[in-house]
Amino acid sequence: MDIEKALRGKWILVVDDEEDVRQMIYELLDMCKIDTASSYEEANALLEKNRYHAAILDIMGVRGYDLLDIATRRDIPALMLTAHALTKEHLKKSAERGAAFYAPKDEMANIALYLADVLEARAKKQNPWAKWYERLSGFCDRRFGKNWKDQDPDFWDHLIKY
Repeated sequence: MDIEKALRGKWILVVDDEEDVRQMIYELLDMCKIDTASSYEEANALLEKNRYHAAILDIMGVRGYDLLDIATRRDIPALMLTAHALTKEHLKKSAERGAAFYAPKDEMANIALYLADVLEARAKKQNPWAKWYERLSGFCDRRFGKNWKDQDPDFWDHLIKY
């Protein structure tokens, strides 16, 4: 997949309460048109007014789940990006509430790849979580332990099916 080509001209909303994170994503996605917000209120106004190709949402500090609900209702795929809510419970909650992807801020350098995965899956009417699992299951194994899916295998098997 040509990531640059897949993302060129896409309109993305980036929401994070940390200026350095917003700036880094802005630079990593320089082929996109980017709007940024540092608060729930600012992001909510942008989500209600604009038709984004995707949103990248922090979980903590900006009421990320409330923003996810708005994005989902508006049919805007959302990528949850987090440092402090990096647990299997938050991962599951993100999926259940409609997120298209969940990534740790440690993986922010790959945000263009993850965003391209989501948009490609959406265009092909495929499950973005299958690609997520391919890309980040190893990270989850290291972070949560090898058996992280065992508490709810039916949920995870259903979520990541191709």
